Amino acid sequence: MAITAAQVKELRETTGAGMMDAKKALTETDGDMETAIDWLRTKGLAKAAKKSDRTAAEGLVAVCVEGGKGVAVEVNSETDFVGKNADFQAMVRGIASVAIGVDDVEALKAADMGGKPVSEVLTDKIATIGENMSVRRMAVLKGETVVSYVHNAAAEGMGKIGVLVALTGGDEAFGRQVAMHIAAVNPASLGEADLDPALVERERNVLTEQARESGKPEAVIEKMIVGRMQKFLSEVTLLGQNFVVNPDLTVAAAAKEAGAEITGFVRLEVGEGIVVEKEDFAAEVAKVVKG
Repeated sequence: MAITAAQVKELRETTGAGMMDAKKALTETDGDMETAIDWLRTKGLAKAAKKSDRTAAEGLVAVCVEGGKGVAVEVNSETDFVGKNADFQAMVRGIASVAIGVDDVEALKAADMGGKPVSEVLTDKIATIGENMSVRRMAVLKGETVVSYVHNAAAEGMGKIGVLVALTGGDEAFGRQVAMHIAAVNPASLGEADLDPALVERERNVLTEQARESGKPEAVIEKMIVGRMQKFLSEVTLLGQNFVVNPDLTVAAAAKEAGAEITGFVRLEVGEGIVVEKEDFAAEVAKVVKG
């Protein structure tokens, strides 16, 4: 399979690997990007095993809490400028208020907002402001106490990152600290039991290949894998992470000290997972010249 320069560039940006290493990884894996990332990690050539964090969608995430229920809603626009528009912010705030009464994004789009479905309110705003917009997603969290936090707030209750934390016991001040931690660190799950099994298996496979590259006996390799998996789980699960407020404690230990049990969390970030292909100016000119 022919490996393109664009593929090599993407892999380099994602992993920090050198050009020749990136090309070799793609060649060895028939151009499969995810497998190439794992190949580089196995060889110790990748700086990070994560997708590029480039995001193209703009807009706001709004949070709303009533009693033991909280919602986070992402409403996208084409430009960051619109996210600062007072009319757009008022609409997003209204959508979040409506969202507290429903359980999923499709129900939200159909829900009444001032005599019109939310979807129609959005269509009207598109016509007024002149940019495409969408209610992309929403998340619901329930618990004894639900605390919200917005990072990079554009207005009250809305910004680039919205977090909800559910607690049993403890107080709102501790819940807010946990929410700030989640905004900053972005854990993959609450605990080990909540992790995607495919993610765990993938990591185990990579760590196994890395350990075998050492050439050490199988018994030693098994111990290496156990230790490295424990480290991995402590890094990606909320309860296992070092608490940003007090790095001497894990989040689980901090919750115990606060007399709280963290029962769930939600973190939404504007544009998360959306990547728009961008072509540089020289490439655009070349394409025009070639017809």
